[in-house]
Amino acid sequence: MSKQESNSPKLNSKEDDSSTGFIGKKLSRREMLRLTGVGGLGLLLGGGGIGSIIAARSAAAPSRAAQASSALADSIPFFGEHQAGILTPAQNFLCFAAFDLTTTKLSDVKKLFQAWTSTAASLTSGQLIGNVNDNPNLPPTDTGEADGLSPSRCTLTFGVGPSFFDGRLGLGSQRPASFQDLPVFTGDNLEPQWCGGDLCVQACADDMQVAFHAIRNLARIARGTAVLRWTQEGFQRSSGADPKGATPRNLLGFKDGTGNPDVTDRKEMDTVVWNNNGDGPSWMNGGTYMAVRRVMLRIEVWDRSNLSDQEATFGRHRQTGAPIGSKDEFDDLDLKATDASGKLIIPENSHSALAHGDGTVKMLRRAYSYSSGMNLKTGQLDAGLLFISFQRDLVKQFVSIQQRLSKNDKLNEYMTHTGSAVFACFPGAREGGYIGQSLLG
Repeated sequence: MSKQESNSPKLNSKEDDSSTGFIGKKLSRREMLRLTGVGGLGLLLGGGGIGSIIAARSAAAPSRAAQASSALADSIPFFGEHQAGILTPAQNFLCFAAFDLTTTKLSDVKKLFQAWTSTAASLTSGQLIGNVNDNPNLPPTDTGEADGLSPSRCTLTFGVGPSFFDGRLGLGSQRPASFQDLPVFTGDNLEPQWCGGDLCVQACADDMQVAFHAIRNLARIARGTAVLRWTQEGFQRSSGADPKGATPRNLLGFKDGTGNPDVTDRKEMDTVVWNNNGDGPSWMNGGTYMAVRRVMLRIEVWDRSNLSDQEATFGRHRQTGAPIGSKDEFDDLDLKATDASGKLIIPENSHSALAHGDGTVKMLRRAYSYSSGMNLKTGQLDAGLLFISFQRDLVKQFVSIQQRLSKNDKLNEYMTHTGSAVFACFPGAREGGYIGQSLLG
């Protein structure tokens, strides 16, 4: 979803737009926006890139070179200026995990992040972890369920929560001044089992088994230093189901992520997403803040609402995703337009109107739908949205927008927030270094 976080100088150069995953193939802003939000891969592996070249070869007897090229095209480098999984086009599946530390030794945490870094480099390139996987007398260093699978565009994004700086590790002075747990918003019904965490890992891939394999092995490696606090799997429509790469729809049937900022605009990303000199402690330069909200949707209630009410709730037409009164999904929101009677065409308490505000405050959404079976207390579906956003400043961006939404959003009738967490995501790791090195030394 942007200039991919690569260790290669060529891939990170301004001349090559690697937001497509392929050097020299640049997408328009509109095409990129259709791939963002809870969006996915879309056309990237078709439409004239490396994937098309490989597909044109003999399917009956693919050469080793073709197989190697296919694996390369399916891999997103772990090392780079920024962490992958932030500006990267959203993959088909998500496994998110929050961890609690079980140690008070900073040296243990440093060793964990060093181990996680080498493991992440293997996982994102489709290699088995470690070198003890064929000795019958020893436990394998890789659990094996992804053996033989492609990297599936796997990305791993790491962060630390406010509680990481509570004094146990002697890092209290390094906590950014405004970095703290989110306030309780109007209408929140937070459950402790979906909140907080000292550490987090966001694993995304175009194959769920690949994403699960990543979290399983990172959790296994963390034993003795950190334990799982909570996990949530997520999904969106796959690139195979929608080869045109249109903006994905949430479980309420509406397109989700249309209004994301332009991730191909480096200047805008420096304004909206990335921390810069002067924003806070230097260890966050090139990093970003992640907000995570688990939102349960009242699907059964929504399903009994008429289409007119549904569209007024979102402020958009369901079929096209266009603002009410417009025809194209990407038309500007005209929040002052009125009908013949003087009534606002887009309701001022619609989700789109409140999320947009005056248009000056933005954040980068990267959300996934989830389904966790049936809620045994209510007998209804336990399904909704794992909302994830990245922003340069949590208070000025996420909190200010969420305060507007929590008080007046028409969508509140159909949802409740059950989980909440925030994490400071490190800048990218350089090859030979490790993730979090700017903080841990």
